[in-house]
Amino acid sequence: MNDQQLLRYSRHILLDEIGIEGQERLLAARALVIGAGGLGSPAALYLAASGVGRITLVDDDEVDLTNLQRQVMHTTARVGQPKVASGREALLQINPDVEVRALRERAEGARLAELVRDADVVLDCSDNFATRHAVNRACVAAGVPLVSGAAIRFDGQLSVYDVRDPASPCYACLFPEDSRFEEVACSTMGVFAPLVGIVGAMQAAEALKLLGGFGQALAGRLLMLDGRAMEWTDIGVARHPACPVCATRP
Repeated sequence: MNDQQLLRYSRHILLDEIGIEGQERLLAARALVIGAGGLGSPAALYLAASGVGRITLVDDDEVDLTNLQRQVMHTTARVGQPKVASGREALLQINPDVEVRALRERAEGARLAELVRDADVVLDCSDNFATRHAVNRACVAAGVPLVSGAAIRFDGQLSVYDVRDPASPCYACLFPEDSRFEEVACSTMGVFAPLVGIVGAMQAAEALKLLGGFGQALAGRLLMLDGRAMEWTDIGVARHPACPVCATRP
């Protein structure tokens, strides 16, 4: 690290758990953020501020006025721009030293698999089950840890699915693809603005721990937040032996 980096990241370096070695691991790391909206905004902002070397933003949507109540990476002046372009501008304003790749696309199939293989950690900040399951399958196949968050109304949830740990479940162990989950969207059900900030910031925290090699990851636990009462519920979750996605992994 040069003198400017030592100064910029000095508050991380002061932490015994991170230090210079941990910060250097962050500077060399590659994070893939799926979704540049409510969750992706705080997650990506903290990854950039923390010095993650390369951040890839994937989203096919444009900034809309209704987004600005909670999607803090975007501004009124950037309404109508692709979210990934707006996000790239915001991240580079915070930290011009990081590399930000802005991909305006809905990554699927082989393309999604390629992006996941090229990452050290994946943050699923999407808003639908189909994308979450696709990202989970790609992470299991590539052996890349997944940090998954969700938020709707006043309810949030967060977990880490790290297939490098033989005991860690994958997303499909908890939420099987053939289950009948109600697909709800904030466009119809609403979402409490600070809730996505809380969950997205915690996704960044979990990703930084995985990349920097410090702390204990949230793998094997599901955190659920009731934003009305501001109460957390912590549930232990186990790998499903018959999971069609991860049961055959070593």
